[in-house]
Amino acid sequence: MSAATSTAAEAATPQVRPRRASDQRGDRTVAGVSHTVLVIWCILVIAPMIWVFIGSFKTSEEIFGSPFSLPAEWGWTNYVSAWTDAEIGRAFFNTIIVVGTSLVLVMMFGAMCAYVLGRFEFPGRRAIYYLMLAGLTFPVFLAIVPLFFVLDNIGMLGTLPGLIITYVSFALPFTVFFLYAFFRGLPGDIAEAAAIDGAGHWRTFFQVMLPMARPGMASVAIFNFLGLWNQFLLPVALNPNSDNWVLSQRLAAFVSSAGYAVDFGAMFAAVVITIVPVLIAYLVFQRQLQGSVSAGTMK
Repeated sequence: MSAATSTAAEAATPQVRPRRASDQRGDRTVAGVSHTVLVIWCILVIAPMIWVFIGSFKTSEEIFGSPFSLPAEWGWTNYVSAWTDAEIGRAFFNTIIVVGTSLVLVMMFGAMCAYVLGRFEFPGRRAIYYLMLAGLTFPVFLAIVPLFFVLDNIGMLGTLPGLIITYVSFALPFTVFFLYAFFRGLPGDIAEAAAIDGAGHWRTFFQVMLPMARPGMASVAIFNFLGLWNQFLLPVALNPNSDNWVLSQRLAAFVSSAGYAVDFGAMFAAVVITIVPVLIAYLVFQRQLQGSVSAGTMK
């Protein structure tokens, strides 16, 4: 290579401007402030949870006498009392049935609906999508009275199936809205390749497109699970049968029925029982969030 060629190549190579010291100091300042805010936020969130967990092993006298100290004796008395005497156990299983069934149904139907609306062109597609979006703007409390009479007329008021249908109805618009853009962003070449290989619509959806949408499915599953698990207004209004109460109803009844003689240790234990499944579900779905569409296309 001649000297002239080398000079021309060096001239054509873009010069990288070195970072100034002021820019580096600014980056460190932003990083320091961000980490400080995150640490403060974590303390504000985690500290009450730790306090409630420690309080679940104390008696009411210990909680009021030394609220920030460790319990004198570690035992499961409060948990047994909350599970049996406060009937948290029955409400826990009712909640598992209602939320678990609702989550499976809303994820299955929501994914199917979002896939069809996002990947296929047919008359009325946009109208259906906008109707789904309209469901997001409808306040829940405005539908309480009509839902009450509808479930009462079909004989499902105060039943677990009636609560499941209601949960699915209110969670479906958000699921479709969330997954619609996700399915539209997936590469269409892979679906075309599956069709060339002889795969039908059902097989293409379940074996090709749905695995590629795993990160989006995990994200919306977390949001739906949290919303359904912590639901309070719908069960209180539409589930008057105490045998079918869910955790939110049972916790409210546990506190209100005790009056001034609340067993705070058992109440804290009931709160811990309510929180633990949410943490477990988040950890399970969070592992799926580490995937990506590109990883799915490599299979």
